[in-house]
Amino acid sequence: MANNQVLLLQPIKGLGAEGDTVTVRAGYARNFLLPRKLALPITQANKKHVESLLKAREAREQKEFEDARTLGEKIASIHIAIAVKTGEGGKMFGAVTANDLIERLKEEGIELVKKQLGLPAPIKELGSHTAAVKLHADVESEIKFEVVSENPIEEAAEESSEEDED
Repeated sequence: MANNQVLLLQPIKGLGAEGDTVTVRAGYARNFLLPRKLALPITQANKKHVESLLKAREAREQKEFEDARTLGEKIASIHIAIAVKTGEGGKMFGAVTANDLIERLKEEGIELVKKQLGLPAPIKELGSHTAAVKLHADVESEIKFEVVSENPIEEAAEESSEEDED
């Protein structure tokens, strides 16, 4: 099997970041990476290109880190409430999932994907909860939220006492 060494021009998930020299199968390089201008074959002329790509990569990674840190501070400072329908005794109908929390954060102006939110299981109880948010390889934050009832909580009716009165 033939392998080629290529210089990546853009970050490719599972392969490397821009400026990396990687060894890939010849067909993958010929049919995917090279036609889409995602990589260049390794030559003397292209090796000079590496320095500029590494500088761009460093600047991009620094910017991503700063953005993630700023977003992490914003997330840690907010406290949101999610209203759910409840029945007798404050028993919830359904559960609060990661998607519900993401939608509520979107209303606050914070865009997250489900993969970033560390909610181990759906929330099935009223009260205060926290969830971990992984924003960057080096930046992790916690979001505090409260699950509240959208209708007043009614205590379970005592049917047995009503039947005794009749």
